[in-house]
Amino acid sequence: MSLKCYHCAKDLPFVEDQDIGRSEDCPSCNTSLRCCRMCKFYDKSAYNECREPMADRVLDKEKANFCDFFKAGSAGTGGGPGKDDLLSMADALFKK
Repeated sequence: MSLKCYHCAKDLPFVEDQDIGRSEDCPSCNTSLRCCRMCKFYDKSAYNECREPMADRVLDKEKANFCDFFKAGSAGTGGGPGKDDLLSMADALFKK
């Protein structure tokens, strides 16, 4: 599966789980690609916004970093369920 930039949503010449170098930038918007926002472990609802428990804390999720656990993942999928999804799950939980 091909990747999209988290910033501009343009297709990238990489696939999921491919190793992306720290100096790689999006060809369209020049945003860093080896950053938390492009990692499959990124999850806004998780502790430190990362589902990898052994990863060091990274403060700026949009800057290139040296995380050893980085795995390229689809942009926008690491945010956990959306507000509408959470509401429908809560409704389903309390309905009989």
